Amino acid sequence: MPEKNRLIHLGRLALVLVCLLVLAFGVAQAGEEKKPELKRVESKKVCMVNNQVFDKDQIPVTVEGKTYYGCCEMCKERLSKDAAARTAVDPVTGKPVDKATAVIAAMPDGKVLYFESQETYEQYSKK
Repeated sequence: MPEKNRLIHLGRLALVLVCLLVLAFGVAQAGEEKKPELKRVESKKVCMVNNQVFDKDQIPVTVEGKTYYGCCEMCKERLSKDAAARTAVDPVTGKPVDKATAVIAAMPDGKVLYFESQETYEQYSKK
């Protein structure tokens, strides 16, 4: 009888371990599928070279009548001279977006995404 009880105990322990592994695997998969929550941000709070949101207003840079923002003199210079620094790609449509006119949203880590419209921002947020 003691041997039988030991086997039952080991069987229950094995079952618990299998359940924990299945649960952990499911949580890991769920975490991979979920996108980070986005929060709309004002363009003046974003360094458009580093694509990072900040608590304070950034340095405005006017190019061809449009205003972009950088966090330092180096970023300010790059925005004024490099057209590529002033554009991004909408993650929904894949189209180029002018950062001065984009809908900007920050991820929890402070990195930003640029959207061509409120509609594409909402489409991305719903996925």
